[in-house]
Amino acid sequence: MKAAAIRWLDGLALLSVSAVLWFAFAWQLWLHELPCPMCLLQRAAFAMVGVALLMNLRFGIRPLHYGFAVLSALAGAVSAGRQVLMHIAPGDTGFGSPFLGMHFYTWALVAFFLLLVYCGLMLMSDAVDEEVRPRRLDALGRMAAVAFLSILIINLVSTALECGLGPCPDNPTEYQLLPD
Repeated sequence: MKAAAIRWLDGLALLSVSAVLWFAFAWQLWLHELPCPMCLLQRAAFAMVGVALLMNLRFGIRPLHYGFAVLSALAGAVSAGRQVLMHIAPGDTGFGSPFLGMHFYTWALVAFFLLLVYCGLMLMSDAVDEEVRPRRLDALGRMAAVAFLSILIINLVSTALECGLGPCPDNPTEYQLLPD
């Protein structure tokens, strides 16, 4: 597979990661459900995968970038898998409202698995950009970068408001740094 096609796929993958983060944040605002600490870990793992994909778009395709994405997706899958197992007991209603019959942490586990498959396939393509230099992003790359970087900043601000200067509450119900 040619490097240009892989960059296009990486742009779509980054848009997908951004869509996951945007949807989770919109759900948070719409239903007034603040993310728990494990949910925040999963968002951080999605953000780290997004950074790796953005590095491929901006600095060229490198196995190092995919390796960073794989490790980040593995960390996210461990966090999501642990949360699934915490709520697997019969009668446990889980944390937060379900979407299409599954909780967000279950969807996150599926998404991390798909990201691992994607990165594995891209590593097997053996495509590498010969020149290591910053490159101009095409239209898809710019759109993916803007969508990703904007939701990344929004999530950082939201998390700071939710957790304040201390540890995040186990079952958050309000933003620590916003007056009632």
